[in-house]
Amino acid sequence: MKRNLPLAFSRSRHAFSLFAVSASVILVIGCGSSEKEKEPVVSVHVEPAQKGPIEQIVSAEAVVYPFQQAVVSPKITSTIKEFRVHRGSRVHKGQILAILESADLSAAAEQSKGEFEQAQAGYVTTTDASLPEQIQKAELDAAAAKAAFEAQQKVYISRKELFEQGAVPQRDLDAAEVALAQARTQSEVADRQLADLRRVGKTQTLKSAKGQLSAAKGKYLGAAAQLSYSEIRSPIDGFVTERPQYAGELATANQPLLTVMDTSTLIAKAHIAQSDAAQLKVGNLAQIRVAGSEDPIPSKVTLVSPALDSGSTTIEVWVQSNKSNPALRPGMTAQIQITARSAKDALTVPASAVFKNDDGSEYVVIAESGSHAAIKAIQVGIRGKDRVQVTSGINAGDKIITSGGYALPDKTQIKIETPAEKEKASSQPTSSGAEKE
Repeated sequence: MKRNLPLAFSRSRHAFSLFAVSASVILVIGCGSSEKEKEPVVSVHVEPAQKGPIEQIVSAEAVVYPFQQAVVSPKITSTIKEFRVHRGSRVHKGQILAILESADLSAAAEQSKGEFEQAQAGYVTTTDASLPEQIQKAELDAAAAKAAFEAQQKVYISRKELFEQGAVPQRDLDAAEVALAQARTQSEVADRQLADLRRVGKTQTLKSAKGQLSAAKGKYLGAAAQLSYSEIRSPIDGFVTERPQYAGELATANQPLLTVMDTSTLIAKAHIAQSDAAQLKVGNLAQIRVAGSEDPIPSKVTLVSPALDSGSTTIEVWVQSNKSNPALRPGMTAQIQITARSAKDALTVPASAVFKNDDGSEYVVIAESGSHAAIKAIQVGIRGKDRVQVTSGINAGDKIITSGGYALPDKTQIKIETPAEKEKASSQPTSSGAEKE
């Protein structure tokens, strides 16, 4: 009996070990099958894709400038005699703003005026008296020379007849022939002088007289222009915004004396990135917002620069206000918002629900049959501030996962939570330490 006890005990221990191993294997197999059957459930929030208006807004910081501005500078250097305007004065185009000392210029203008009037009188005398008189004298000289030639010709003919009859000697006939040749020459010279005077002399004499008159007139106009430069006039309508000098100081030629701005029309100039500026065109509706004013100022795009800014590689865009607004002043900074594109009946989803793949394509995750997630590739149109237009890939009414959809695998089991459930879960009291255990 003593020898059999250890053997029985050994067999019983072996049987117990086999039972324990079998039980462990069964337990492991049971747990594995249970975990395999159980799928993960992800809580998500959804929102239906819906149709409605959408706008693509391009925003940028801008600086306000007047549409017209003139920095008025004198063309001569002289002492400022008086100012007729002050900073803030409203002025009109052509209005005198300041007067410079001009006594010397006035004297020079008077002298030039006298010389011009003298040249005018000389021109009238030349054209109306001197030239006709010269032509008349030449005509009389030509007529006298012709008469002398004809008379001498008769004398020669008479002496020739007498010589043939033997009544006069040869020397008398020779003398008559010489006199006839001289008379012919004088007549031809007089005719030629008359023709030259009529053809060339008249033209050149008139040209000379006209040239003297034009030179005198030019000198006079130059002196008058110099005198007019002493009156500083406004080139545009607007307000005087700068007047750095005072009466009695020296105004230097081509140096700023006053600044006039036309504030009836203001523009906001902004430098916008190429990608955003590519969507803009002249005529786009816009708004200008300035600090301290709640109401935006309606405006529109009037310029999209055709070239890049060499310093910043951006594009300059001008936004012009439709009407004057006291809140908008030149020199201030403002925020502009330009409506680049818009659609009235677009299928849209929240911008936060649109994701990108590694290749740049875009997709959304929808709740399919309310229990599983489904990845849908989409094509995007207008991008608004909070929503994005979807042109293809989904339909109106599809439940778009707006929270919990990032990196969610396709066909994942989901549980749709309402905002009320989320608030209720977050408002539950914290569990006690015993419950945690």
